[in-house]
Amino acid sequence: MSVLRRTLVLSGVLVLAAAGCGSDSLDNNGAGSAPSSAPSSAPSSGGPDLSGSLPAKIKSAGKIVVGVDASYPPNESLQGGKTVVGMDVDLFNAVAQKFGVTVEWQPASFDTIITGVQGGKYDVGVSSFTINDKRKQQVNMVSYFNAGTLWATAKGNPKGINADDACGKTIAVQKGTTQEQDDLPKRQAKCKAEGKPAIKTLPRDKQDQSTADLVSGKADAMLADSPVVLYAIKQTNGKLEQLGDIYDAAPYGYVVPKAQTEFAAAIVQALKALQTEGTYKSTLAKWNNDSGAISDFAVNP
Repeated sequence: MSVLRRTLVLSGVLVLAAAGCGSDSLDNNGAGSAPSSAPSSAPSSGGPDLSGSLPAKIKSAGKIVVGVDASYPPNESLQGGKTVVGMDVDLFNAVAQKFGVTVEWQPASFDTIITGVQGGKYDVGVSSFTINDKRKQQVNMVSYFNAGTLWATAKGNPKGINADDACGKTIAVQKGTTQEQDDLPKRQAKCKAEGKPAIKTLPRDKQDQSTADLVSGKADAMLADSPVVLYAIKQTNGKLEQLGDIYDAAPYGYVVPKAQTEFAAAIVQALKALQTEGTYKSTLAKWNNDSGAISDFAVNP
């Protein structure tokens, strides 16, 4: 998903508990799990009145229905099998409060969320989506965080993985991410051009499945958004380690229907208000993601 998946940013584990909640990752069921909602609230104080910029559907319902792949801790994961938690959740709940509405979080497969927003199933997509040209052609994207791609291997790198020459190796990756759609295909083409064995990709619907493949030895390495990889390394208690440095840093974006430019611009104003009052930085810090803070929120940067 940053250039990434979500994109340079990292994601969940088989044995892993959601950050700050202690829930088992086996609860991260994704699509089909019960939705969760932010607590009801009046518009929060501070900043301009943004309620007039809400699309009629959201204004009438009093809530924003959000599509999310809840298998990407610490950004988004499931607690107790039904409650979506994480950095993205806390931050967008705060954004919604600026509009005086609540949020209904609807778990879904990552690669179905943009289509769901386009078709009206979800009002917004919030799931560590790295902003790229392809996605900007499909929807509006509002930047709110910066992440990159990172590789991980088993502790000690016993397979001798080199990210710049992974030909012939088995690499775990989540479906629909920038890593799967952009990064690995370029590496695959390089292997072919050099007459080397192809990379054996092991694509999975959920990031925690990719992490589990690496922990179990099914995969030789994995790549994902940096926050997610770093979290997975921490949660696997020394079984994994970082390979190389973070690269291809790029902003994450909220996914908003292409026609709703006024709503997208109003989300930028909400983020600026949260930044001014300190809520933006404190929310990222709660999830140890403050290093990814940005100040240039924008629509389709």
